[in-house]
Amino acid sequence: MSVKAAVVQKPPVLLDREATMARAVSSLQEAATAGAKLVVFPEAYLPGYPTWIWRLRPGGDMALSGEVHARLHKNAVDIDRGDLAPLCEAARKHAVTVVCGMSEVDGRYSGTTLYNSVVTIGPDGAILNRHRKLMPTNPERMVWGPGDAAGLRVVDTPAGRVGALICWESYMPLARYALYAQNIEIYVAPTWDCGEAWLATMRHIAREGGCWVIGLATALQGSDVPADFPSRDTLFKPEDWLCDGDAVIVEPSGKIQAGPLHREKGILYGEIDPARAARARRSLDVTGHYARPDIFRLDVKREPMPPVTFS
Repeated sequence: MSVKAAVVQKPPVLLDREATMARAVSSLQEAATAGAKLVVFPEAYLPGYPTWIWRLRPGGDMALSGEVHARLHKNAVDIDRGDLAPLCEAARKHAVTVVCGMSEVDGRYSGTTLYNSVVTIGPDGAILNRHRKLMPTNPERMVWGPGDAAGLRVVDTPAGRVGALICWESYMPLARYALYAQNIEIYVAPTWDCGEAWLATMRHIAREGGCWVIGLATALQGSDVPADFPSRDTLFKPEDWLCDGDAVIVEPSGKIQAGPLHREKGILYGEIDPARAARARRSLDVTGHYARPDIFRLDVKREPMPPVTFS
């Protein structure tokens, strides 16, 4: 039985967690009204991807970098503090499964390091999984710490078996394989990447893994950056496209079913039949009859990274 998926690529209110959360809840309600049972949001949607890191001089602009990072930290999501509660409640109210990216701070430990995280929320409002990006890309390492494999998991939902890798994690063959090996049906790839090369990657993964693939980034222009953003007029021109979006839904065959939604600030819809994933693997099952376990072996260390302790 197919389910309707909604891929949200509307802009956030950059560096404002509460305002962006309100937009996320509104978009979820819009998608649910349209019949969606799976709603996905881009990489670091709460409170917005730190696009400024690609425009500031590496090793320079330290005062500006510090000022912006302080605002990002203040508006990051602390799950234990309840910052995700409005989205969880909206998922429960509308009985939809949600996948959402965020900058996360973990108040259980130092409360300082930020993580690039993606959570999967069930239709009862419960958080089913939290995955932290294993390796931030290039200047992202000045923003986020590295994650672990505790959340490198596929979870059962009414929409199907859902797993997620963030942006260039999709270029990590072993990370992909770890999800394939868990009988993934819907592979969600929240990202800041876009364009033909990224779309080709989404099609390749669908074909390789025999699964549905949802790729999405935030469609964002300079004019979408709030007026109070530090040095806004210096860093961003109103007409500039900071990210094209290119939301896409790909069938397990590698054929694009919906999208790409290019430079459009809206929601992409598509019908997903999870059962087609198993049928697609009849000829090519890279963790089954194509795996050659007599030759190859993959071990994943799933224990969470422990906090630093002092004696």
